[in-house]
Amino acid sequence: MADGYGSCEAGAAAATAPAPAPGLSPPLGWKERLRAGLAGTGASLWFVAGLGLLYALRVPLRLCENLAAVTVFLNSLTPKFYVALTGTSSLISGVIFIFEWWYFHKHGTSFIEQVSVSHLRPLMGGTESSISEPVSLSSNRQSEAGRQNLSECKVWRNPLNLFRGAEYRRYTWVTGKEPLTYYDMNLSAQDHQTLFTCDTDILRPSDTVMQKAWRERNPPARIKAAYQALELNNDCATAYVLLAEEEATTIVDAERLFKQALKAGETIYRRSQQCQHHSPQHEAQLRRDTNVLVYIKRRLAMCARKLGRIREAVKIMRDLMKEFPLLTMLNIHENLLESLLELQAYADVQAVLAKYDDISLPKSAAICYTAALLKTRTVSDKFSPETASRRGLSTAEINAVEAIHRAVEFNPHVPKYLLEMKSLILPPEHILKRGDSEAIAYAFFHLQHWKRIEGALNLLQCTWEGNFHHVSVYPKKELPFFIHFTAGLCSSTAMIALLTHQFPEIMGIFAKAALRLWHPQPWAPLGFEEETGDVKSDLGLSDW
Repeated sequence: MADGYGSCEAGAAAATAPAPAPGLSPPLGWKERLRAGLAGTGASLWFVAGLGLLYALRVPLRLCENLAAVTVFLNSLTPKFYVALTGTSSLISGVIFIFEWWYFHKHGTSFIEQVSVSHLRPLMGGTESSISEPVSLSSNRQSEAGRQNLSECKVWRNPLNLFRGAEYRRYTWVTGKEPLTYYDMNLSAQDHQTLFTCDTDILRPSDTVMQKAWRERNPPARIKAAYQALELNNDCATAYVLLAEEEATTIVDAERLFKQALKAGETIYRRSQQCQHHSPQHEAQLRRDTNVLVYIKRRLAMCARKLGRIREAVKIMRDLMKEFPLLTMLNIHENLLESLLELQAYADVQAVLAKYDDISLPKSAAICYTAALLKTRTVSDKFSPETASRRGLSTAEINAVEAIHRAVEFNPHVPKYLLEMKSLILPPEHILKRGDSEAIAYAFFHLQHWKRIEGALNLLQCTWEGNFHHVSVYPKKELPFFIHFTAGLCSSTAMIALLTHQFPEIMGIFAKAALRLWHPQPWAPLGFEEETGDVKSDLGLSDW
């Protein structure tokens, strides 16, 4: 090997000093506390200071005289100006409203709100909250921290995601279209950097090259970087992983590369275990090597499943879950459920559900709908809506119906795909829990299992149609505040322009009353005749 992973002593010498214990920090002095307090109230202090400066300079700047002159100017304006002003305001706010509506439907967020949070909030002293995703960790401490974030996580990596080179690329060859969105591939790149890199990669040239490869957007550049890493170190497991995922054009080729990655990954993992207690950096390296090893074994199990060696796939998954029991966030049990359903080992499926269909663990469409399928299987072959309406539902049928209701309540998008009311597409690499993408991913792999059980889809259709209503569709996006605001501003300014054009005398009275409330000092504006009380002359309506 050209670089290898080095000895434990060399790695320990290159590692920096251990990080301080979490939760402990030195006491702050009075200067630090004062600086922190000023940073928290910076915007308020600047506002108060500005008001004080404006009040102190009111005489040199002749603010009172200038305000009176502005008031006289506004009072001398004709209704034509107000019609033009309100009409222009209505037009501009209408354009902003249309743009906000389009941006919200395309990107799911408000443009004004996004700009305010990204650019204006830092200028006003605010800080953006960082969102940390759970990482597959082998220690109890980090596993507990990951479980606390599981309930907050909504976008998950698809447990049954396809191979890019052997499966997704075949779709591109046939149709000339890309099956994955840029957003989906960007999330995968972030996953790869989180799982397959660590701080000690700079000590090994091959891993340094792979760090750049995982950040590269162009697939040929990533593959080229993987070969460069293998030239530096023939046992670079992550380089074999990248080639198996993206360069292999068949599942057989992908399995061959994953087996090479497994051989290298196991060697690296054993070395990391021996050095894990030397420094925090070695602990991080062990976590990274654990992630690589688990990922390789899981993909090997998926290769065996796709090549028809289902019992071998089940054995790999069971061994993996037994060896790394804390990695529940990887959802390996969903791969196991699908393989057991293919074997029609329904008793084993029920045993897996009994362990993972727990209230403390995050639910998924695979868990909910598989539980419904097992209960439907016992009654579906003899179920008839006419018979059920005459004699009522039996206890087993009630249990099956309630299980379907529970599944539909979790993800109401799935039945349309299982009943083939909507066309299936290739599942994405990431799914939104309880969303349409999760329904596509579930139906893509599990539709065959529902079709295999006689009457299961019929019972699902009867139960779903009787329980479906549009309000139950989840999730439902709420319109941002600025869409309501711009719509109200556009409507109100348009109404004011119309009223000023149709009833100039009445609107003139309101305008003069508002000006007098704003500046109550007696004065005579241009063209204003106090004695006559001629409203039209007051506001220059003779020119209207």
